[in-house]
Amino acid sequence: MKATPLQQRRLADDIIDRIETLILEGSLRPGERLPAERTLAEQFGVSRPSVREALQKLIARGLLTSRHGGGTFVSETLGSSFRDPMNDLLERNPEAQRDLIEFRHTLEGSCAYYAALRATEPDRERLSAAFERVQDCYLRKGRVSRAEEGAADAHFHLAIAEASHNAVLLHTIRSLFDLLERNVVTNIGGMIPLGSDIRDALLDQHRTLYRAIMDRRAEDARQIACAHLDYVQEVLAETRDEAQRVARAQRRQATA
Repeated sequence: MKATPLQQRRLADDIIDRIETLILEGSLRPGERLPAERTLAEQFGVSRPSVREALQKLIARGLLTSRHGGGTFVSETLGSSFRDPMNDLLERNPEAQRDLIEFRHTLEGSCAYYAALRATEPDRERLSAAFERVQDCYLRKGRVSRAEEGAADAHFHLAIAEASHNAVLLHTIRSLFDLLERNVVTNIGGMIPLGSDIRDALLDQHRTLYRAIMDRRAEDARQIACAHLDYVQEVLAETRDEAQRVARAQRRQATA
């Protein structure tokens, strides 16, 4: 048998692999600017022409974009499956809001499980900072906006997804991030009028989830994440039912 000669890989292909890995693992995010060619060449230990060739190929693939005089960026369209106007459509539909919570149930349970197993020290530091932000918002009660609280909550769940070290889970969460954040804000708006007991319960659930991940109790983390979303769904359902009962009683009174 005559062996086929092996082809030597070009340096540009190795650079492409490195950059693609950074994008896939979430170290380079949509819209993020890459370092200058000179800096990349120094970091990779290669020539600038090799870096330039790699960047051009990645631009051709749609992973990067180039702005004249502004540098090279990770494409902002990556993971954009659920961008406006789909966000608006889903946000206005009560059934779609319920569907989103059910979807989060599956997705975030898995993220919590793998985060507990795989979180590195930098992941744990980011998760701690994200939880502190959530806790601060809950403890400030009437002195924090729904938008700020929703953003803190959503970033906490994103930090868990990043700590899962599962590229598919992470990029699914990122593609849904705007929708997730708005869903959290909507949920908070529906639960705030119910009183401090609800807020205390939600904070306790976040704290319990955080500790399970930090203690590397993977199965507990999955169950706690799912139980948290079950609780949110139950409270919102009861809120909607109560609103319907009040409206029905008011209609009867008006026609009496």
